[in-house]
Amino acid sequence: MPAPALESPTSPYPLRPQGQRGEREGSGLISEPPAVEVEDLSVRFRLRDRVIHAVNGVSFSLASGEVLGILGESGSGKSVTLRALMRLLPDNCDIAGHVRLGGEELNGASAARLERLRGRQIAMIFQEPMTALDPVFTIGAQIAEAIVRHEGLSRRDARRRALELLERVQIPSARRRLDSYPHEMSGGMRQRAMIAVALSCNPKVLLADEPTTALDVTVQIQILLLLRELQRELGMAVVFVTHDVGAAVEISDRLAVMYGGRFVETGDVRQIMRNAAHPYTRGLLAANLHGIAPGTRLTTIPGAPPNLAALPPGCSFAPRCACALPACATAPPPAISLGGGHLAHCLRTTAPEPALTPPA
Repeated sequence: MPAPALESPTSPYPLRPQGQRGEREGSGLISEPPAVEVEDLSVRFRLRDRVIHAVNGVSFSLASGEVLGILGESGSGKSVTLRALMRLLPDNCDIAGHVRLGGEELNGASAARLERLRGRQIAMIFQEPMTALDPVFTIGAQIAEAIVRHEGLSRRDARRRALELLERVQIPSARRRLDSYPHEMSGGMRQRAMIAVALSCNPKVLLADEPTTALDVTVQIQILLLLRELQRELGMAVVFVTHDVGAAVEISDRLAVMYGGRFVETGDVRQIMRNAAHPYTRGLLAANLHGIAPGTRLTTIPGAPPNLAALPPGCSFAPRCACALPACATAPPPAISLGGGHLAHCLRTTAPEPALTPPA
């Protein structure tokens, strides 16, 4: 019987019980490379009169069976980060840094190699399935196409697999829905169909770009529970992008808070929810409606996100931060380790004092 969810004393959001991460923990498979590894990833968009610095030095590593939630407001660079991992960016984009998929470096990979990797090794659930799914092909045809292309099955076998996938993502009347077009389905069913497309070739890494944004609250919960169940069942590494703190806590093992194209705080879900160190993280957690009494003034973060074409030389959050120091405006703050993999990029953050060992 699963352990009950825990609730943080400083946050109204329930936390997932420990021990529900991927089954590979403690298995002794130390030499296995990470499912996905990102090192100093930067993304620039060259426009006619300016350069947009969308992602600025993002690094993380994710093991099989682990879920990383990337949390931040719109325009922080979350979706661009996922598209950079898939190499689904326009020609006016420059990508720097390293992306390794199962130990394989993707920088310099040919277009043919990337096509073989997409779907089979790494797949993506897009934010709006109505625009991601092809309107002139049925749902069954779109799922079967990926299976035929990557696994070489016949059309009949691929259609049979497509039916199994629709049943797995809990679409009612799945056999009938195989021949439905995207516009004939509700928003929740379209998102389930999008998940079926992404899972069609059993990818090792799944990228979920705000998959619950356009759905009503009850359907959001159903999709989150479905994703978590499928992730555990298939042992995938998942990168889950959202601006919803509750959704991030529900599905993630680790969180990365993103602002101005950078990770400003990273750590285990419990660490961040109970001991948020960066002022931006604390602002996000405070700007919620959970547990707020009627008539209470809501907490907000003053100001607006930075102009990514003219980022300040120091901390991007400094102009909005009530705790800013003069040094915050001169250079990006270094990462301060708070222990247990918890990092915060803030000059106000202090590392914990080392424990004193009593003399023998």
